[in-house]
Amino acid sequence: MGDVMTTTAGLWLAVVLSGLYHGVNPGMGWPLAVSSALMESKPAALFRALGALSLGHFLAMLLILLPFSMLSSLLTYTEELRWGAGLLVIGVGLYLLITRRHPRFLARVPPHRLALWSFLVAIVHGAALMLVPIYLGLCGPEELEGGHLAASELFARNAGILAGVTLAHTGAMMIAGGGVAYAVYRWLGLTFLRKSWFDLEAVWALSLIGVGVLGLATASHG
Repeated sequence: MGDVMTTTAGLWLAVVLSGLYHGVNPGMGWPLAVSSALMESKPAALFRALGALSLGHFLAMLLILLPFSMLSSLLTYTEELRWGAGLLVIGVGLYLLITRRHPRFLARVPPHRLALWSFLVAIVHGAALMLVPIYLGLCGPEELEGGHLAASELFARNAGILAGVTLAHTGAMMIAGGGVAYAVYRWLGLTFLRKSWFDLEAVWALSLIGVGVLGLATASHG
């Protein structure tokens, strides 16, 4: 039981840390929030933009995680599902590491539609997919203890975990991204935005691979 609790606590920590990571990553949109505030010369514009970005990210999490939540409640072979999810995330990470391509259609999304932009970025770059192995790992202990329960009861449990994961992750993202955006807007300014960033694309791809490996490890542990 102690090992299960330790694994569960570690997975919840991964949910929060991934949210913080997504928040500070400029590819998830905080520079757009700074840009909105600078153009309107109003701090309120910063928070409106952050809210829209968070909403899009949150909806992307739900879209990707909900089918896995339903499958993990209905399928007998949940360990195989977790292995498949882990391998899928690793595959996406390897693809992004090799190609380094930015989908062109994202550049055609109007700047004022930040929620839509955030939603699409989270889907295309695998941000939402990154949570799948972590989420399935959190569902695992519940399923082991309640394997005799009906599918509807398991789905209710998994839906509760789904709500907690999406809210905790998005909340951590908004806090981290909002903190960076506010610091840039209030103190660091445009000079900071013009500075070149290190290769975040490679870091992002490697983080996907790392989460996939984590998913495989928790599947084996289960």
